[in-house]
Amino acid sequence: MAFDYKKEYKEFYMPKNKPEIVDVPKANYIAVRGVGDPNEEGGDYKKAIGVLYAVAYTLRMSYKTDYKIDGFFEYVVPPLEGFWWQEGANEIDYSKKDKFHWISVIRLPEFVKEKDFNWAVQMAAEKKKMDCSSAEFITIEEGLCVQIMHKGSYDNEPATIALMNAYLDANGYVNDFTPKRLHHEIYLSDARRVAPEKWKTVIRHPIKHK
Repeated sequence: MAFDYKKEYKEFYMPKNKPEIVDVPKANYIAVRGVGDPNEEGGDYKKAIGVLYAVAYTLRMSYKTDYKIDGFFEYVVPPLEGFWWQEGANEIDYSKKDKFHWISVIRLPEFVKEKDFNWAVQMAAEKKKMDCSSAEFITIEEGLCVQIMHKGSYDNEPATIALMNAYLDANGYVNDFTPKRLHHEIYLSDARRVAPEKWKTVIRHPIKHK
């Protein structure tokens, strides 16, 4: 049976619908960076998602090619994730989606090294006939965070974030946003196939003790 990160690491992918503290270890990701409204048809965000999945599935299916990755095991491609911010803003203004900066990512299995990633970028570009040069291999260590399962539309996130902030205040923590510690979302629902009121999204914020 293929290794499923959501099932094997439930503490990071399947939180309850109330805030909880986690210490998130270092992991490697495929990443594409951009700016602008994620809902724009044909926009940079949609293109970025296409690049991410092209590279992710090239790595996932590499065992069927002549290229062999040391330590490879079959796995389920992890869910899409995103790090979000707006320049000069302490809190995200969901009414100004055109001001979003984002880093969209998909987690990589531990056995994927940068040379394997580079091979996959080149192979995906050739097979899909698309420009995958925006894809990066990055390492992120989130560390101490608060997270919660948000259910519903992304536009309703402020109410869920208010619960997180109240929890932090009551338990001796504060948010710790920096250029390297950002608002983080993990998308567990396919927005193309699931009604917005049923979307499940992990929201995670970096924190520190007061």
